[in-house]
Amino acid sequence: MTSVRPLRRRQLLAAASLPALTPAALAAAPQRRAAPAMTALTYASAFPADFAFGVAAASAQIEGAAFKDGKGESVWDRFSRVPGKVHGGHTPDIACDHYHRFDEDFALMASLGIKKYRLSLAWPRIYPNGDGALNQKGLDFYHRLFASIKRHGIEPWVTLFHWDLPQALEDRGGWTSRVTVDAFAQYADTVVKAFAGEVKHWITLNEILCFTLLGYGTGTKAPGRKESAKVVNQTYHHALLCHGHGVRAVRKFGGKGAVVGLTDNCAVSVPVTETPADIAAAKAWFIDRNAQILGAIQAGKYTANFLARVGADAPDVQPGDFALISLPTDFLGLNIYSGTFVRAAKTDTGYEALTNPTNYPRADSPWLRLVPQSMYWATRFCHETYGHAAIYITENGCGYDDEPVVNGEVLDLHRRDYLRSYLREAHRAIADGVPLKGYFLWSFIDNYEWEDGYQRRFGIVHCDFTTQVRTPKLSARYYSDVIKTRKIL
Repeated sequence: MTSVRPLRRRQLLAAASLPALTPAALAAAPQRRAAPAMTALTYASAFPADFAFGVAAASAQIEGAAFKDGKGESVWDRFSRVPGKVHGGHTPDIACDHYHRFDEDFALMASLGIKKYRLSLAWPRIYPNGDGALNQKGLDFYHRLFASIKRHGIEPWVTLFHWDLPQALEDRGGWTSRVTVDAFAQYADTVVKAFAGEVKHWITLNEILCFTLLGYGTGTKAPGRKESAKVVNQTYHHALLCHGHGVRAVRKFGGKGAVVGLTDNCAVSVPVTETPADIAAAKAWFIDRNAQILGAIQAGKYTANFLARVGADAPDVQPGDFALISLPTDFLGLNIYSGTFVRAAKTDTGYEALTNPTNYPRADSPWLRLVPQSMYWATRFCHETYGHAAIYITENGCGYDDEPVVNGEVLDLHRRDYLRSYLREAHRAIADGVPLKGYFLWSFIDNYEWEDGYQRRFGIVHCDFTTQVRTPKLSARYYSDVIKTRKIL
């Protein structure tokens, strides 16, 4: 430091002796050559040529036509009508009216360069009572929808179940009962057979923990029940069995080239520092927190640590259950939004999960803290722990309120910045050897956001729920350019 200070002092003295830069002095000074024009800066490396960029949406959130053409009541149709359960008493009755407007929606999708679309089928539109009589009009609707997708040059990725359980099944126990497992097996067989010629990418279930723990534990999502830990653990198990039936159905009826996987919203840990100690702690937390879903599928059983933790509340398992649950899949889908910071600690577990301060940045969704690193660590830990050969981000996005259309546009710079920062972490994962093969942005259009009703907007396309006018947001144009250039712009 002593050798630096004299040099700094000489520089300051020299600067002080320079003549004042008056207007006259500036005019008399020799003109320097103009600097060359700067070109736009882009992220150095492109995504792989076969990396899948797409968008996602779900039947109950966009279709509307809640009781049209023989569709049965879903748990969300019922739950939304319970006073105080959904913001503003909003229902999914109309939503984005996609049931009648899908062709124009796919035309808009194609105009943005989107070639892959993750959607879900409405179980009660096909089996109004969950099982029993088939509603042919429901199958006919999806045949029309898939024909439109094909005309617009888009590839469908179809989720068999995205939360809209038929209410008739809930009345018979819902996810607490194996009746639902048997009904799902029939439903999966029917739709895979029906659409094998139109669909080659299948996802069994979306976010098991949300429709089980939040639907039967906390009661914040449909059907709004608050059951014991034992019952909630049993709902996990029944959902895992349905996942197995979905895999079985695709293997049996999907035809040549059909692939299948699960979409999971795994608990994500991010090491506070990228040091060996904190990384090991974060990975240990990750394994513990995901034991009941991903850990059970991978191990072909409930792990000893999980069983020790839940004790007498462990789910009941019948012979042959795990042979079905652990059927091999072709990929793992991950819905990644946020994460928990974890560091090494002198505890029994060796880790400590940190609580975010009150002013930690987040979206308007209270649970959605902005943690771009979650994209990297979720995919890396899943690959290292479970060994999937292919991983897809099947959802990633952010929910904000009050995004008005002004002069024909929505300047959602906050969403553009969110996408940019998360995509950087996805690219980093690929560079570090994670087999990340694609990214589906949530969501294509503002929609019915479950208990938040129509207040919270996740779409890159604005939907006026009164007029049904669609307006692509700034984020839609940004994402369109990312898809076209395969670079983070």
